[in-house]
Amino acid sequence: MTAEEVFIVLRQTFPKVALATVYNNLNHLWQEDCIRKVSVEGMPDRYDRTQRHDHLVCKQCGRLLDVDLGDLTAQLEKAVGRSILSYDLKLMDLCEECRKNNKQKGM
Repeated sequence: MTAEEVFIVLRQTFPKVALATVYNNLNHLWQEDCIRKVSVEGMPDRYDRTQRHDHLVCKQCGRLLDVDLGDLTAQLEKAVGRSILSYDLKLMDLCEECRKNNKQKGM
């Protein structure tokens, strides 16, 4: 979810909550490694669970799907020749809906 999506849901229960409060708390949780921040160029940051997984991102609409490719840490460390703290793998594609829409538009 984006901070704005969290804000909209939270306001249903806590109508006086401020968007800045949501941003501040999400950033604090991210800094404490309680949640992950998923950044995709040209799109708002999203926040996610910390359990090891990767993402499939639609280049056209930005839809983000979780994918489990297994833990690649050992392979990546071998390739770079040193230990790493973490990695964030995002695979770019076109989702089925965007492919369908492009086909209908003759793209």
